[in-house]
Amino acid sequence: ALKLKEISYIHAEGYPAGEMKHGPIALIDERMPVLVLCSKGESYEKTFSNLEEARARGAQVIALGTEGDVALKGKAEDVLYLPACGRYARPILEVVPLQLLAYHMAVLKGTDVDQPRNLAKSVTVE
Repeated sequence: ALKLKEISYIHAEGYPAGEMKHGPIALIDERMPVLVLCSKGESYEKTFSNLEEARARGAQVIALGTEGDVALKGKAEDVLYLPACGRYARPILEVVPLQLLAYHMAVLKGTDVDQPRNLAKSVTVE
């Protein structure tokens, strides 16, 4: 979500599955695209339930899931399947398509992905 904001200037928020009912669900309707990271793992059931909740509210759902998960295909508008892997490798596999999404959204909007506005190369503590 941060990369999407930084280079394409599109508002986006990332939320853990357990926080869906504490705010984000109020924003979901048929105009709200929802991208769900729903890989097989310890939080799969909760995340899948959130995907169904978003879909029930009319959201346009795109999911990243584990190869072979046919349940996702019927619940999301589109699914990008990633290879099955261990829990420590999963975030590495998931971040690549998300960064590519941010990049291509920025290119479509015509923003300069190499020179995002109002960003510094490092954060300083004062």
